[in-house]
Amino acid sequence: MRAYWTLVRRELGSFFVSWTGYIIIAAVVFLLGFSFASLLNGLNAQATPVPVTQLFYETLYFWLVLLVVTPLITMRSFAMEKSTGTYETLMTTPVGDAQVVLAKFTGALAFYLVLWLPLLGCVLIVRYYSNDHTAFDPGTVGSTYLGIFLLGCVYMSVGILASALTRSQIIAAMFSFAVGIGLFMLSFLTTAVGSQSGWAAKTVSYLSLMEHMRDFAHGVVDSRPVALTLTLTVFFLFLSWKSVESRRWK
Repeated sequence: MRAYWTLVRRELGSFFVSWTGYIIIAAVVFLLGFSFASLLNGLNAQATPVPVTQLFYETLYFWLVLLVVTPLITMRSFAMEKSTGTYETLMTTPVGDAQVVLAKFTGALAFYLVLWLPLLGCVLIVRYYSNDHTAFDPGTVGSTYLGIFLLGCVYMSVGILASALTRSQIIAAMFSFAVGIGLFMLSFLTTAVGSQSGWAAKTVSYLSLMEHMRDFAHGVVDSRPVALTLTLTVFFLFLSWKSVESRRWK
């Protein structure tokens, strides 16, 4: 366990010893601030019947952060180790392959969660200047962050798998982005089969990440999206583990 936490600190710390991590943080803070400024300007001092977190979720900026930034976070996990020649050194240390994969995943996920902390500040600013204490509902904010965390787990695990499959960071980012877009586009099938009934419509609705995130942003926590995201996360991490383990067969 000590080796695992050492690898987690190494992975998380790597984002703060290069310009890459700070550039990503600056870009996300800009997107979050710009999105909330646009929302408030669009409302034009009018009351909104839905939580501010739900309005933010329905903007392009939320999905831009999720779909574009996550590949940038994870593309270096294994690919950079391979390209710089430190991969074999890492894998010959007294630590299991599964621990290495989980440590890479945990470090990337921790950095991802740090990126979303400014969102809390934006909500508090809205509450302060609107003099509306209901603008910051702990339950709604908590469920929103739970949705952000669960979706982050899925997309981080996809990125870890992509990085484990190649030694090129660009290819890893492109592969992760493509799979992420694919999962995102599944949500639009809900509109196509929305008027239909049967197992196909239920399956598509169950796989709709947009619908699940809308519920989280509205303050509704359902066990089905929790089970779905955790299952996908475990599945992609398992594939990453097998990809890393396959080096023993070469």
